[in-house]
Amino acid sequence: MENLDLKNIKPYGDTLNDGIIQMSFTLPVPPSGKSKEAAKLYLEKIGYTNVYITTMERAGENFSFFVAYARHNTSINFEEIDVPEIEVKIRSMKEIDSLIEKHFKRALRVVGACTGSDAHSVGIDAIMNMKGYSGDYGLERYKQIDAYNLGAQVKNIDLILYAKQVKADAILVSQIVTQKNIHIQNATDFIKKAEELGVIKDTILILGGPRVDHKFALSLGFHAGFGPGSKPSTVANFIFEEKLKRETV
Repeated sequence: MENLDLKNIKPYGDTLNDGIIQMSFTLPVPPSGKSKEAAKLYLEKIGYTNVYITTMERAGENFSFFVAYARHNTSINFEEIDVPEIEVKIRSMKEIDSLIEKHFKRALRVVGACTGSDAHSVGIDAIMNMKGYSGDYGLERYKQIDAYNLGAQVKNIDLILYAKQVKADAILVSQIVTQKNIHIQNATDFIKKAEELGVIKDTILILGGPRVDHKFALSLGFHAGFGPGSKPSTVANFIFEEKLKRETV
């Protein structure tokens, strides 16, 4: 885009750098004219201008959900931002299988589960199950990946012990539920137990979930993090490249 100053960027609404933001939030009051005004005043109080409340809906008893447009003058220097990102070459399933067989002479073993009290297996299933996600086949379909999907509500210690039993090359931890930061507590507990049982050095540890990105996962001690929309082929390529890198060091 011509004349775009990356050292001074703002949100885009109608016009470049106009600072207009769309947001949603909930207040603990029932819908009313007074509640709508309260939502507007709240946004103005935290620094927004030109506030327009577009939606006010009941969100349970004595709660209101709002959608608003507002303007803020804050800008950021995009060029100063340094965020670690996963960079892998995306290869087809057939290519990955061929490369694994060529370099390792055996199938790579991958164990995954949704751990803790989290009963949602949709994330780990999207990566592990044969059907996969969005037309991208899961790890179970790869001929040179032995995928073990332990499902949901698996204790961290049980996942780690199973991974040690099958001599896993990689462990996938899925965390869907995020209320009260339970995903952080559980992922932190997993790393603590992984350290105690000595699997961090020789095993690729991957964290996934709706509140996960690569930077966050690295900060907890994992080797990679995959957020919403991640596909099995990306995970498979990362595991292959990371394993190859370790083998050649």
